[in-house]
Amino acid sequence: MANIPVTTWSLEQTSPSDLLPAAAPEGDVRIVRAEVPSPEFSRFLYASVGGDIRWTDRLGWSHARWQEYLDRPGVETWVAYERGTPAGYVELEPQDDGVVEIVYFGLIPAFRGRRIGGHLLSYGVARAWDLADRWPGLAGTKRVWLHTCSKDGEFAMDNYLRRGFRLFDTKVEEEPEVATPGPWPGAFSA
Repeated sequence: MANIPVTTWSLEQTSPSDLLPAAAPEGDVRIVRAEVPSPEFSRFLYASVGGDIRWTDRLGWSHARWQEYLDRPGVETWVAYERGTPAGYVELEPQDDGVVEIVYFGLIPAFRGRRIGGHLLSYGVARAWDLADRWPGLAGTKRVWLHTCSKDGEFAMDNYLRRGFRLFDTKVEEEPEVATPGPWPGAFSA
């Protein structure tokens, strides 16, 4: 397979006041924390959201690896539901010194373009800022950061900037071009 250049942008907020919330979408959209760590559910979200944008790094994780990751104190998965159906998610991971990374964020393709993404991101960022309130022993959040890349959805960067994130690093690296895996083999064409 050929290599392709991939640009990765890292963005951050350094104060809760940096967050510029999006309006909530109309209709029955709810965001709920998945409080019981579930490798099966987390893998479903990961594969369903990232299948058409080449998220592949976790596809080979074993059940035990997923469980180990999800059981870490402070790791949280917040899921958006539209009329009871999972629409997307945001995954938070605490790091050292009050830093919280938004490790994954996105919508299942059928739910994109419905104004759910800005609302879900706003909600997830707010939960990153108050993460220590739910996890005694974690340092209070001083910084929330994430990265996005040129393989992500076309509106990802704009959504992050509109929510008040600021760019702090850009890298371009060659990566092997991989087929779009879909949530199961052959679900999407490249």
